[in-house]
Amino acid sequence: MRKLILVAASAAALTAAAPALAEDPTTPTTDPATKSAAKLCKEQRASMGVTAFRDLYGTNQNKKNAFGKCVSKLSKEKPAEQQQTAESTTDAATTCKAERASIGEEAFAAKYGTNKNKANAFGKCVSAQAKADDDAEETSSTTTTS
Repeated sequence: MRKLILVAASAAALTAAAPALAEDPTTPTTDPATKSAAKLCKEQRASMGVTAFRDLYGTNQNKKNAFGKCVSKLSKEKPAEQQQTAESTTDAATTCKAERASIGEEAFAAKYGTNKNKANAFGKCVSAQAKADDDAEETSSTTTTS
């Protein structure tokens, strides 16, 4: 009787897992922006099986370096939003460097610095530029969608 219940429970579990196995195992099932690369790789390895995971990512003779290769690959891939944020910050820093060079160190510090010695001027400038860029993007995206 116990064996019959065990077999029935196993069959039910396999039936429920069939749709999950039909999905493409090389594509993470969740948004990579919300999970770390290690968690995504762990889920992927569990869903596709250790042997298939090692065949997909492993590069050495015994393919036991697959987990590290997976984490490395996924962590190098940046979501588009993070990449865009990094680019706008770089643009803001470039803009601030040019402004600092054109108006001089002291005038730049006086304009943007907020602490006693005005040493935080560059950071405040970059922050203000990035915020202005984000606000401009939001305004343009809301006007084009309306």
